[in-house]
Amino acid sequence: MNRQQPPSPTRRATLGALSALALGAVAPATLAQPAAWPSRPLRLVVGFPAGSSPDLTARTLAEPLSKALGQPVVVENRVGAGGNIAADLVAKATDDHTLGLMINGNMTIAKLLNPALPYDPLKDLAPVSLIGSAPLVLVTDVTTPGETGRDLMEAARKGGKAWSYGSPGVGTVAHIGMELLKGKAGIDPVHVPYPGNPQVVTAMMGQQVQLALLPPGIALPQVRAGKLKVIGVTSSSRSELVPDFGSLDEQGLTRGYRLEVWNAVAAPAGMSRANLARLSTLVSEIVRSPEMRQKLTAQGWQVAGTTAEGLASRVQADTADLGAVITSRGIKAE
Repeated sequence: MNRQQPPSPTRRATLGALSALALGAVAPATLAQPAAWPSRPLRLVVGFPAGSSPDLTARTLAEPLSKALGQPVVVENRVGAGGNIAADLVAKATDDHTLGLMINGNMTIAKLLNPALPYDPLKDLAPVSLIGSAPLVLVTDVTTPGETGRDLMEAARKGGKAWSYGSPGVGTVAHIGMELLKGKAGIDPVHVPYPGNPQVVTAMMGQQVQLALLPPGIALPQVRAGKLKVIGVTSSSRSELVPDFGSLDEQGLTRGYRLEVWNAVAAPAGMSRANLARLSTLVSEIVRSPEMRQKLTAQGWQVAGTTAEGLASRVQADTADLGAVITSRGIKAE
């Protein structure tokens, strides 16, 4: 992806350390396994309530991971602060038996949005495996003139600051992603935050805002009902989750724009490298198995199942891209 501005030397050094941590986690020299790990049940901490998307993913993963490790994997919900309470708990764990099911914000931009955060995701969390990702859908209301993505984007450009966009809050992926899109697409709508995506949809259908980045599961029912129009999808190419609509890049509306929500397994940075290596291998194999792939796809995820290095690379890229927007716009979490 193109960068709006490169990260500072300090940020580059931090990202390099994160990559080194992931590489070290699977280095052959570290594979000498200490006796009997895990020696008791593991907890898989989730920062969102039961029934939420991260919770469903965690519970889907827990059973096969328990079988592979020979110990129960217990899902524990620690709700609050957009998942950062759970992430802090994982970051501070010292027992090698605590893991976290994280969303991307917890592992990338959390500290940039809130400098007072008690953990640093780039220093205190060890990448294990990227589970799955999903793009967002850029939509507008049905009164916008035009039917093609190009026509609709041109209307947005002409609208300038007379247009506005809704998001589920300051510092959310939809907010920061739209600010990134403004620079890449030459549009300039004004941000209007709402408590959540349902309120964003209501505001758009009431013509109070003209644009929004929405999850496919929220956007597509309204599109099929003729209440919203799709401009494009935020993946770098056409997504298997939204196959009927082209990506913004694919349509030539942006260049090098990718924005996805994702979830991943992380561990405390202090976990032994041998245990991290074993865990990364098992989680990636489980996630890529046919049975898990089917379940995760049904939950709305493009299945990844990466190595620790693969997740570290994604953390670096997203931190750089979205972090540049946060810094340049002076965005702070509410």
